[in-house]
Amino acid sequence: MILLILTVCTLAQPERCAETRLPLADVGLIACMTSAQPTVAQWLDGHPGRRVARWRCAYPEREGAPI
Repeated sequence: MILLILTVCTLAQPERCAETRLPLADVGLIACMTSAQPTVAQWLDGHPGRRVARWRCAYPEREGAPI
């Protein structure tokens, strides 16, 4: 499993940001990086009033999240 980690900010208060972690099952690190843009766009469609400042792919065990 890989995590797609988004740094998400509100449009009303751009300095207010937080991380959102999206688990991607059966995907490797390279596949996460190449397929992230459509996943980010889909997430944004369901979260109006927010913007993604940056994103990255990571292994859960390196991010302190349980596998």
